[in-house]
Amino acid sequence: MVNPRCDLWDWRRRIGDVYGAIRASGEPEAAWLAWRATRDALFGGHPQSPLEGDARARFAGLRYFPYDPDLRRLVELTPVADAPAISVPAGEDGHVVLHPFARTRGLAGALGGELSLFWIGGYGGGVFLPFADATSGQESYGGGRYVLDSIKGADLGGTPDGRVWIDFNFAYAPSCAYSQRYVCPLALPENRLDAAVRAGERL
Repeated sequence: MVNPRCDLWDWRRRIGDVYGAIRASGEPEAAWLAWRATRDALFGGHPQSPLEGDARARFAGLRYFPYDPDLRRLVELTPVADAPAISVPAGEDGHVVLHPFARTRGLAGALGGELSLFWIGGYGGGVFLPFADATSGQESYGGGRYVLDSIKGADLGGTPDGRVWIDFNFAYAPSCAYSQRYVCPLALPENRLDAAVRAGERL
């Protein structure tokens, strides 16, 4: 018997496993290659793939920019105080409430801006980091890409002193880039970078 929730559980387990391996690895590019292979296997053959039937039948692998070690950044986080919560549509789930809780420090020199990190409201919560850049709509998905989404297991880790890894090589398009079945939170105006981030998933 097909059980979509069990399938989704399995999908998230597999994603969580590969991100655990990323955090444990001392070789970021090798971890990136393993991440790519896992995503291709899931997109091509898993019941929870966001690809529709015809697209899945033609699927030959997701496309990425070449790995760029300069776009792997260990950044500080500056707390954000008293920022209003943001409610965004989430399809059948109603709305997702995003609470800005921190702002990066260390990206502006290279990328022309910093990024806000959001805490997803609800039971358990989770960290969420979407962004858009000068490639959005031209070379990458127009609605932006995700770097962190800890509810889904996408967590690149950090250091004991509170810095976190923002590795744009692991940026990926949300499910709504592949199917109208999904309604995804997209990059907010404050998370739009002036530079072209040619790393991660591309069109």
